[in-house]
This record gives sequence, C-alpha cells and structure tokens, in this order.
Amino acid sequence: MLVPRIDKLLGIEVYATETAGIGGVIRESVEDFVVEEVLVDGSKAKIEKAAEKTVLGASPSMQPYLLCVLVKRNWDTFIALRNIAKQLDLSQGQIHIAGIKDAKAVTAQHITVENCSLEDAAKVNVKDIKIRPVGYVHDKLSPYYLLGNHFTIRIKAIKRSESTVAKRIAETASALGAVGGIPNFFGHQRFGTTRPITHLVGKAILEGDFEEAALLFLAKPSVHEHPASRNARGELQSTRDFKQALQNFPRQLRFERLMLRHLVDKPDDFVGAFARLPVKLQALFVQACQSYLFNRFLSERIKSGFSLNRAEAGDYVVNVERSGLPMVNVAKVASAETVMEVNESIKAGRMRVALPLIGIKQKPSQGAMGQIERQILEEEGIRTENFRVNEISRVAGRGGLRAVLTPVQDFKLHGTSTVAPDQNESQADLSFMLLRGSYATVLLREIMKPENPIKAGF
Repeated sequence: MLVPRIDKLLGIEVYATETAGIGGVIRESVEDFVVEEVLVDGSKAKIEKAAEKTVLGASPSMQPYLLCVLVKRNWDTFIALRNIAKQLDLSQGQIHIAGIKDAKAVTAQHITVENCSLEDAAKVNVKDIKIRPVGYVHDKLSPYYLLGNHFTIRIKAIKRSESTVAKRIAETASALGAVGGIPNFFGHQRFGTTRPITHLVGKAILEGDFEEAALLFLAKPSVHEHPASRNARGELQSTRDFKQALQNFPRQLRFERLMLRHLVDKPDDFVGAFARLPVKLQALFVQACQSYLFNRFLSERIKSGFSLNRAEAGDYVVNVERSGLPMVNVAKVASAETVMEVNESIKAGRMRVALPLIGIKQKPSQGAMGQIERQILEEEGIRTENFRVNEISRVAGRGGLRAVLTPVQDFKLHGTSTVAPDQNESQADLSFMLLRGSYATVLLREIMKPENPIKAGF
C-alpha cells in the first residue's frame, strides 16, 4: 500500500492494516478535534463542565498547588501557559502540566499553579482560554499522573457514501482489534506537521553543529506554512542577517524571535540562542530525533514480518500496570529460554513488546531486532554517545523504552452523515481513548489512509 512521502520522512514507512481508507479531512475546524485529558484516578478534564468528583484529592483548604482545568481553543500549550503565567504575574515554571495537548484543537487538561488563589485563577482573561479552579493539592502535576486522552473527532469531506465509510471504518477497527491496538508510532505533530524539521534540528544538536541546528529551526522554509513565515525564513537563509530577520519574522513565530534577539547581539553564539528557549522545547529537539529513530525501528519490524504482539528472542518486553499503562522502567530481554513464557504473558495482557528510544542510558535490542536497529543507526550516522549534549546538558537524551503497540479503548463510530448528496460527500463522527504518549493521528491515519496528510489536516 502506497505510503505518503512525508510519512516516510518521519520514519513511518508502513501501515499496520491492509484495509481501504476512507480519505477525508480532519481539523477543518478546530471544533472537529476535541481532546479531554484523563488522569490515573479516572478524572476527565471536560470541555463544557466542571469535574464531577474530587480530582487527585483536591480540597478547598490552602495547599502548595492550585489544581485547575485549562480549556483552550487553537492554542499551542507552551504559549498558552506563558500567557496565563503573565496574567498571574508568575514565571512559566510555576505552572505544571501532565501532558502537552494538540494546538489545532479544542482541548481540556489539568494544570497546577504555585502561589495562586482560587480567586486569582478565576480572573485569568485570555481569548479562547478558560481556567476552572478545582481545588488545592499537595503535589504538582507531572506525566506520572496522566493516564491518557479521550478524543472526539469529526472527519469531513469524505468522497464516499455513508455505507462505504461505515463499512471501511468497521473493517479497519476490526483489523486493529485483532492485533491488540495500533503501532505506537510518534505522530506527525511530534516533528512539526507543516514544517517537519524538529528531528533534523535534534540530529544537528547531537552532532554538535549548533549553527546548522539554529539555521534549520529558523531559516528552513516550508511550502506548507504561511507565506509571510516562508518568505522571512527564505530571506534569512540567503542573507544570514539576523537583525533584518527579527524585523521580518511574524509575531506569531515567538520562539524563533527569542533566538533571533539573542543572535542580533551575539551572532556566533548559537548555543546561547537555543538556551533562550524554554527548557522543555530545547529537549523536544533531541527527543524528536529519538522518536524518528523509534519510528524507523518500528517500520522495519513490521516490514520484516515480526509481530507486534509476540516477542522474538532478544526483544525488550515491559510489564503492564492494571491501568493498562506499560511500565517502561521495568523491562527485561526475552531470551530463547524465556520467550515462550513471555509470549504467554503478552497474550494475557501482562506484558508488551518494546523498542528502544536510543540514548545515553539505552542500548539497542538484542537478537534479530537489534541487528536491524544497529543497521539503521549506522545509516543515520548516530551513536549512543552522541546523546550526551555537553553544551546544553539539560537536553541530553537519556533514552528509554516504548511499547510497540498501544491499545485503542472505547472506540465508537457515532455515525456517518451525507453533507453534499450531489457530490457524494459525507462525514463521520467517532471517539476513542488512547494511553499517554500515543497519537490520535496514528489511528486516524490507518482509518483514512490519506494521500496527502498535510491537506488532510494531520
């Protein structure tokens, strides 16, 4: 089955299903893509109403952190938090989250805020952002508290009949259910959907070429971005004039402008320019490179005919919590002697196969899969020691493991409808939940099989 070029550039080289796609477009409107965060205690951050039960033991009595529900529409998570922090006269580091949410979407998530009263939080007034105070908690939020995300999606502009759409969705859902979920690829937004360069920036950082990394981030244009941004990047690429670029770059390119301000004063200090960015964003570059390598490993595993729900000798395997979350910090290698026992545990849902996120602390798999991974690393020119980034030690890539398969929970097709009978155009409404770290677009990609993921809203 033909895989779009942009998918291959991100290491996603295969489909897990051979079913026919429905096509269509997601995110035609931000309201078509709704994300509601679910915490490990079962609490869901809802778009429209307050929590129905106590969240993480929140109480009205004063404690170190104020827990709130943040609802945002069409906002990048980091930029939304910066605006909230500014209104509360706090540093952005005093606001904590369990996970980053989609920008082009309507999302609800939990946040904790230090040194903030219920009254102050309720006064935050930013366009398309709502803050709903819940109560006070003793600990700040972190990914530890995140179970997953519930998605409500509308796919529009499907050039097929309602019956065909429903049939194809059912076939794909059945095929994925047979193997226990979707391949746990990192989705398009991990790399920058309209300008997928985050992993390339990360690779340049790992190679110690901060000048190349900075110019990729600042000056590599994309045909899919806004013309003003594309033209400003193109001019910087040809002139290397940081002062002029600061005047040309649109205001919405906030992070690029932070770097440019530094480079105007210190045009050769590319390490310092990266240090101006939020630490989490700095780390995302290296993490995106790890994600790209993982995607390549997983693609090759599928292409080589290895199962996603059965281990081979030499594979990493991880235990699974009662909640369904893989315990990626508790792993072992399946040996020739233990592989049958391991596969019984996988079949029972107590274990999952995992692949490495290569880093300082994480080596490739063993056995046949390990040979494939080492060959890919050699092709990419990357060694594990590259992940020790001495210039910006906070962004060093420790590495880890990631399950190759992630379950799809509560999948429902709520209905299909015809919106343009004369053009045989329909739409589909569906919902599902994915565990933390997994991407809705990876599931939607299997259902839609878009010819052009960018035009399809990915």
